[in-house]
Amino acid sequence: MNRRTAIRNLALVIGGAALLPACTEHNPIVHYKHFDISLDQQTLITDMAETIIPKTNTPGATDLNLYSFIIKMLDDCTTKKDQQAFLKGMGEFNEVPKKLFNKSFADCSKKEKEDVLKTFEKKGNNYSKDQLAFYNTVKGLTVFGYTESKYFMTKEVVYELVPGRYNAYYPVKN
Repeated sequence: MNRRTAIRNLALVIGGAALLPACTEHNPIVHYKHFDISLDQQTLITDMAETIIPKTNTPGATDLNLYSFIIKMLDDCTTKKDQQAFLKGMGEFNEVPKKLFNKSFADCSKKEKEDVLKTFEKKGNNYSKDQLAFYNTVKGLTVFGYTESKYFMTKEVVYELVPGRYNAYYPVKN
């Protein structure tokens, strides 16, 4: 065996060994500019947004891909302190459904998910500042993203140019 073949084979083995853990990772991670999001965290945000704006005869949060909007706004438009509070609150969030229903938010039924989110709206709840920051950020950005989506702006909002239409037969009182 010559030296070039041995070095090439060694490089392939080392590269494969370095790449193998990333290929077998059960919970892949998405890298953003300021933080990383795992698949479980993405599912949590998607489920929360879909619970806030469910699919009916109009598209829901999942159909409009509001998860991506929430994460992009969080990554680009919030301070590092707010991002850390969001991520810490996201880590603590699953304690709530575990306490109420003894299961994670993803495993809850639609009604149970609604009940979990309603507990955040009640006055005098005992949630941490970070949990409330997480919930309020997801809720606010979900509603904002929905009302600014292409679907909402073209199908739900009737747009007229500034002066409006001219009605020559409008009654005038003397």
